[in-house]
Amino acid sequence: MPQQGLTPDALDKLADDLSDKGYCLTPGLLPLDIAQQLLTEVSQLNQHCFEPAGIGRELQQQQNQFVRTDAIHWLNGKTPAQQAFILLMENLRLAINRRLFMGLFDYECHFAQYRPGDFYKKHLDAFKGRTNRVLSTVLYLNPGWSSCDGGELLMYEQGTPQPFLKVTPLFGQMLIFLSERFPHEVRPAMRNRYSIAGWFRVNASIGGAIDPPA
Repeated sequence: MPQQGLTPDALDKLADDLSDKGYCLTPGLLPLDIAQQLLTEVSQLNQHCFEPAGIGRELQQQQNQFVRTDAIHWLNGKTPAQQAFILLMENLRLAINRRLFMGLFDYECHFAQYRPGDFYKKHLDAFKGRTNRVLSTVLYLNPGWSSCDGGELLMYEQGTPQPFLKVTPLFGQMLIFLSERFPHEVRPAMRNRYSIAGWFRVNASIGGAIDPPA
């Protein structure tokens, strides 16, 4: 996989894709050694460290195994690999704001674990209530993944029954897209599938209270 990092050319192309299409699929933004450290970290986590993924946000959040069966573990920046990833995403936030004036305020992310048979049905990343998640990211951590392993992400235009994009979760590849625009789903995986899902948020302050909080 080619290594490009956050070079001016890579960032310009990413911004152009987001502006023109609303999404960007790119390899090599994160150094492969950092991606490998993140894979080692998530694959060695004890199962009790994961929590069932929920639907919605805060008080509206609920678990629904008819919609999704994956498990998550939030990143907190306590390991060198997590710190390196969070720093890269902070630099990406600043670069996107300079190019597209999106007003991205902060970033949150978690490991996602799909065990064999796990799935996430068609959904949007923008929540009911507050919709301050505006740009979604997925970094894939699956070396040697093939089409027979399943686990593809299917992306749709709203109101259309057929996906226009199928993303195989290849190691080191990152998908970035507008959270409110594209319904998407994750097909069942045939073996353990790992990723980091994240969201850039805007500051949806209400009555002087900062959301997201500092």
